[in-house]
Parts: sequence; structure tokens; C-alpha cells
Amino acid sequence: MEKIYLTKKGYDELKERYDYLCGQGRAEMAEKIKVAREFGDLSENAEYDIAKNEQAFMEKEIKEIDDKLANAIIIDESELDNKTVSIGSTVKVLDVELDTKEEYKIVGSSEAEIAENKISNESPLGKALIGKKKNAVVDVETPDGIVKYKILSISVD
Repeated sequence: MEKIYLTKKGYDELKERYDYLCGQGRAEMAEKIKVAREFGDLSENAEYDIAKNEQAFMEKEIKEIDDKLANAIIIDESELDNKTVSIGSTVKVLDVELDTKEEYKIVGSSEAEIAENKISNESPLGKALIGKKKNAVVDVETPDGIVKYKILSISVD
């Protein structure tokens, strides 16, 4: 598996989820399966089948998180500067054509959450911004064509 870039906060959240699933999550799932078994014949027990499917999904999530944690590169935000865009930077950009401003935090792909304006370093905009400085204009290829963005500011939270 390739390296996963995470902020310290993102790593801690992933680790917390992992610990929950491995501890309390598995215990709750075992209880759910135990209760479902009590409904009778397992060959015709829908509750049991549902519980076993949920357990499989949970175990898959545990494995995925374990892989991410094992391959994580934690971005030390204290080492970032506000001169160059990197993972962990918050960037204010201007859509040159639409004359609209947006602010995005550049994060690793597993932390991306567009509803929170967190974009992946692997996204088209993230890739275009990484390594650039204030006032740079970048071209981003989108399904609707090329969009130009100007970097208005770079900050580190």
C-alpha cells in the first residue's frame, strides 16, 4: 500500500475510530450476533445473516484503517510555513473567471471532506496548488474545461 498523508488531527481521529472498532465495536457486534442466534435455526435466520454481514463490513473497515495507520506519514504542521502551499496549508483562492473566493485546507486523501472545504492533495485543485506561492495563478482541468485560480493567501492553522 502506498503512503497516506495525514495531519496529526486526522491520524488521531483515525486511531480513535480504530480503537473503538477493535474494542467496543467488536464487543457490541458479538452481542448482536449472540442475540440473533437465539432467534432459532441459523439457515432461516435473517437477523443472524444481517449481523454477520455487519460484522464483515466492520472487519473490513478495521483492516482498511489498520493499513492506513501502518502507512501513514504524519504532516508536522509546526514545520509548515505560509509561503508555499503544502499538505496542511489553508489556501484562499480566487476563481479568476467567476470572480469568486473560496478557502480550502489541503489534506491527505483519507481526510478529504468537501463539505468542510478540505480537499485532497491528490485532487485536481490540490495537485495544482501544492508547491505554489501567494499570487500564483494555476490552471485546473475540470470536466467543464480549464479553470484558473489565483492564490490570495496561504496560512497554517
